[in-house]
Amino acid sequence: MILDVVSARHIRDYEIELEFENGAKGTVDFSQYRNRGGVFSKFNDIDYFKNFKIDKELGVISWENGVDIAPETLYSKAFGKAFVA
Repeated sequence: MILDVVSARHIRDYEIELEFENGAKGTVDFSQYRNRGGVFSKFNDIDYFKNFKIDKELGVISWENGVDIAPETLYSKAFGKAFVA
């Protein structure tokens, strides 16, 4: 089972607070993605980074250029462990 992201809000800098469908809330720091280059290079523009949306069909947050992060990755980063059903 993978938990979908149901809400997300920008907190500061490259941090986004996420809420998952089980009610768990956690914060993910996306600053490390800025150094990955490629499609993530747009994250260097903080205004672009803050302009994310929730893709309700996939249960992820995504950006205009099609970048999204898998919900299991987000959960792991938010809580420091994998989700276990």
